[in-house]
Amino acid sequence: MSKNGGKILNNQDQNDQNRAANQKRKAQGHSIIRWVGIVLAIVVVATGLFVYHYFSGALEPLDPSSKQEIQINVPEGSSTREIGSILQEKKVVKSGAVFNYYVKSHNLTNFKAGYYVLKPSMTLNTIAKRLQKGGSATPILLGKYVMIKEGETIDEVAKTIEKSSDFTRKQFTDLMKDQTFINSLYKKYPQLLGSAMKAKNVRYRLEGYLYPATYSLGKKTTLKQVVTQMVAKENAVLKPYYAKIKQEKMTVQEILSLAALVEREGNTTSDREKIAGVFLNRLDIKMALQSDVSVYYAVNKSFGADLTATDLKNKSPYNLRLHKGFGPGPVNNPSKNSVLAVLHPKDRSKNYLYFVANLKTGKIYFAQTYDEHLQNIADQDSSNN
Repeated sequence: MSKNGGKILNNQDQNDQNRAANQKRKAQGHSIIRWVGIVLAIVVVATGLFVYHYFSGALEPLDPSSKQEIQINVPEGSSTREIGSILQEKKVVKSGAVFNYYVKSHNLTNFKAGYYVLKPSMTLNTIAKRLQKGGSATPILLGKYVMIKEGETIDEVAKTIEKSSDFTRKQFTDLMKDQTFINSLYKKYPQLLGSAMKAKNVRYRLEGYLYPATYSLGKKTTLKQVVTQMVAKENAVLKPYYAKIKQEKMTVQEILSLAALVEREGNTTSDREKIAGVFLNRLDIKMALQSDVSVYYAVNKSFGADLTATDLKNKSPYNLRLHKGFGPGPVNNPSKNSVLAVLHPKDRSKNYLYFVANLKTGKIYFAQTYDEHLQNIADQDSSNN
């Protein structure tokens, strides 16, 4: 009896101990779950408060006291998310994501492409309303700026620089002859300036490489920085066409040399393409280009001035009435349209070798033979009288 009873008591004690251990484990498990829940709740609340304060702060102007004006460009077809990124990158708003959320939650749509001048002191609503009204098709000029016109020579650019900035004409032309500076540009843009560096008898190594555009001048902008902007812009414009230039078996210097002539000889895209075709046809048969545009540059006369018989016989290598080929280099800074005209000439198969313009109408007449050309000249002379 005592042995069996002892066994029963021992088993009973064991069961009690097991139940106690299970209850303890359950209690510990519940305690851990409660703590995990509390921690998660704290994290959720903290995250919610952070997000709330972040969004609340981001809804406010980036700098309410700022008077700074910042120009942004919204490309055609930009989404609200992309516009938000632009605004954040330009430091107009605190968060592009919050801007995107704000305009969507307020159903603000129909933003228009263009250039805008905005301030960090503006609210998101003000910025959105501005974007709905539409921007400028061209950059909006802030402060001082210099505008290089299509077809201007470096000497003409020097005059523009002097009028538009605190730099003098001499400072600019001296920089155009600064070989150390030009070498530094060549290291930055070897594909652009490689053929220019090899050219001989050039007046200015950078003639043709100062892209016609408008450039902003900050208070601390140096003259070297201004010129570097111009060359960088030229490189950006030509970069998509380097492969095509190589395919045509021409150099950048040769393309720009023809483009500079085309720039001044024609007014419309179609005329420039046909004139480019004439020049290329002449080069193919080793005929002189005979462009008066080159003569103006050779004798340092403003384009459109009267040319004398002496001017036409000037021995400058730039005088393409006397010398065959492309000449030393560009005689002005041509536009992208003129470059494209040279790369995509029109009517080459018609074998035009001559052209003359009607001074009254501006219409250009093309001819295959010199006799046809003389007849066109006679016809235009009679119509102009």
